[in-house]
Amino acid sequence: MGGRQVVAARRLLTGTLDGEPPEHELVAAARAVVTELGAPDRLPGLIAELADGQGDPEGCARLSYRHVLGFDKLLLIDGGPRRMLRAHVWHPGAGAIGKEDIHNHRSPLASYVVRGRLAMELYEVDEGAGGITAARYEESLAQRSADWVLEPAGPARLRLTHVGQYAAGSSYALPAHTLHRAWCDTDAPTVTLFLETGAERRRQTDVFTAAGSHPGAVAKVPLAVPEYLDALRELSERLRAE
Repeated sequence: MGGRQVVAARRLLTGTLDGEPPEHELVAAARAVVTELGAPDRLPGLIAELADGQGDPEGCARLSYRHVLGFDKLLLIDGGPRRMLRAHVWHPGAGAIGKEDIHNHRSPLASYVVRGRLAMELYEVDEGAGGITAARYEESLAQRSADWVLEPAGPARLRLTHVGQYAAGSSYALPAHTLHRAWCDTDAPTVTLFLETGAERRRQTDVFTAAGSHPGAVAKVPLAVPEYLDALRELSERLRAE
């Protein structure tokens, strides 16, 4: 399903990410894939085809929404848990419920910065005297919907281990359990190509916040198909204009 660029992207995802390699090999492969697909001579054509409806707009729109961390999450190719390719559009200064959250993921990930710049901090749990105090939550998905459910799991202390900036043309990859926080680090929107992969997904993730308590559940509001296609057209124009 799809045009030439969509078919080629699916083929690359399938050929590179099938199988069950060790996690360190999987994150390296995922990083190579997003770097290749995010290249200036490749990504604009892929987005343009998807904006014309040549992928799976109905299915992808149902899994596209404004994320609680403050970015637009647009699913480009749904290849199941092994191959979920997304575009993330980060807006500077965007307020969101979870914009200060430190978190990990259900599966390994890789991301390529297409436009703008992303800042990132890495953390680890440290119950010693130093670090920062945070409230810990266990995050899962509601059984009858895709809403986020956050269960309090007590206080915790975290230690900052790394601070980085990722400019356009750079990439990173993280194992599923890595605690991190990322945000748009420029005055203009930042665009990243994001790949979630792995044969198995964790049932829950860990969320830490020092910014106050969270509600028990946060609704995901999926985009309607026209909204999804409009968002892709806007992204396509952005990529071709810069």
